Amino acid sequence: MPSSTPRAVPRPLPSPQAADERLRADSEAGLSTIFDTVMPQAHARRTEAPGSAFDVCHGGVVLRAVLFVHGVVAIALAFVSTGWVAWLLDVAAAAAAALPATLLWLVVTCLSRRWLARLDVMAQWSAAVLLGALCSAAGWGWVSLLALPDTHAGLGVFAPMLAGAAISAAIFHWLRLRAGMQLPATTTARLTELQSRIRPHFLFNTLNSAIALVRADPPKAEEVLEDLAELFRSALTETGQQVTLGDEIELARRYLAIEQVRFGARLKVHWDLDPAAAPALVPPLLLQPLVENAVKHGVEPSTEPGTVRVRTRVKNHQAVIHVTNGVSAGPPRPGQGIALRNVRERLRLLHDVAAQFDAGISEPGVYRVRIVLPMPD
Repeated sequence: MPSSTPRAVPRPLPSPQAADERLRADSEAGLSTIFDTVMPQAHARRTEAPGSAFDVCHGGVVLRAVLFVHGVVAIALAFVSTGWVAWLLDVAAAAAAALPATLLWLVVTCLSRRWLARLDVMAQWSAAVLLGALCSAAGWGWVSLLALPDTHAGLGVFAPMLAGAAISAAIFHWLRLRAGMQLPATTTARLTELQSRIRPHFLFNTLNSAIALVRADPPKAEEVLEDLAELFRSALTETGQQVTLGDEIELARRYLAIEQVRFGARLKVHWDLDPAAAPALVPPLLLQPLVENAVKHGVEPSTEPGTVRVRTRVKNHQAVIHVTNGVSAGPPRPGQGIALRNVRERLRLLHDVAAQFDAGISEPGVYRVRIVLPMPD
């Protein structure tokens, strides 16, 4: 059986300043590299973005459904109202039935999504439409109990039931398209653009660490380049796919290990990881730009040792990620905020309002990036 020889821990070596500045300028200019056209090898843990037609347990879906229902109701009432004031009163009265009916449909669908997903397509359609009719009847009953003004339902309770069934069918059709299709062409193009910007930046900065070793210690440089080859295969993920948070943690570990070749004892890394958060699905290269920023702005400008902390937790069925670093006492190092804007926009494109992203000084001397993502079912 072949034996493996433990690698010697590489001693800290500073990178040449001129090469560091030149490579950083090239990466910020968005220059592409040959690696951008390399297709990654099959990765066992790579995961397609999941989707379910009944996956309505997200703020973006709830907001769009509520706005759609109320928009349809408002437009329909515009045909029968006698004036602007009457129209506003009619819309307010109808909203008293539409809002609870819509929220009830969303809540029931969310709670029973696993059972509904096991049904065949026709049964799913029937369940969605029937549930819409029943929820509309319940909302209409609520209006009747409140004795609100008449809302022009000449067929009594059958009118809101028919309307609820039709609107539910429309919403369910949208949910099926949302779950079954790949990212729209415009979104895919935008993600491709964002990914093409972050990849050269990542590749140049990791290769920069190997440059110092190539000049000073070629055997150790060979070892680092072997690690880089594996790291690149993980980083060059196809656009439109997602990876697990555990994969991103591993990628960030490799990157910080290479950065420790440059900074040695000046860079300290603290990991506080919740294993339950590892299955969360994230865009490729989510953490690496953030830990790179932490090193660039929290460790590199300071002559004192700096600490980069990565913390993950699961709270309320959401994965919470914190990346923090110290802030030097001197003047802040200027930056363009490319990495933060890139990560924020990719999160918005892939998770919509279900994801949260904020960055800033969380306490004196500490800069924190906080990300909240939905956990997969």
